[in-house]
Amino acid sequence: MRSPEPYGVHKMKRLPILSNFLAGLAFVPAALIAAVLAFPQAASADTGKVPLTLTVTDIAEHKGALMVAVYDAAGYDGDKAVTGLAVPVTGATASTTIELPPGTYGIKLFHDVDGDGKMGMNPFGMPTEPYAFSNSAPAQFGPAKWDAAKFDVAAPGAAHTIKLQK
Repeated sequence: MRSPEPYGVHKMKRLPILSNFLAGLAFVPAALIAAVLAFPQAASADTGKVPLTLTVTDIAEHKGALMVAVYDAAGYDGDKAVTGLAVPVTGATASTTIELPPGTYGIKLFHDVDGDGKMGMNPFGMPTEPYAFSNSAPAQFGPAKWDAAKFDVAAPGAAHTIKLQK
């Protein structure tokens, strides 16, 4: 026979909005890590690819690495990255160059401050490490939407700047 709950202790219920937000963010860290591991180096300078200079600003802690995953329209919501990389952090700004075929892309990234290879989360599943999306798109109840995060890479010399969110 199961003993009853102590007086005043009740099972907590998740609010639907919070549950949706947590479900949306839950896949981001695992997918970013998988993308980085699957593509440990930036793409080679194959014919037809153009360099994209990615700059991330507002980095508060000058250690660890930015775990970056680049997606096309088909992979963004399903979390199938086109490429991924780790960018060492040594200051308030970090930059890298990524070789991509011309097209429309979205970026998801997080700052792996403690260097453990995964995004830190609190007991409620909320990120404890900074993260960001292309166009500095806001995360509302989950990752930024494709329409807010997408940008074009068309010509050599393309550049994109993302502001890291706390």
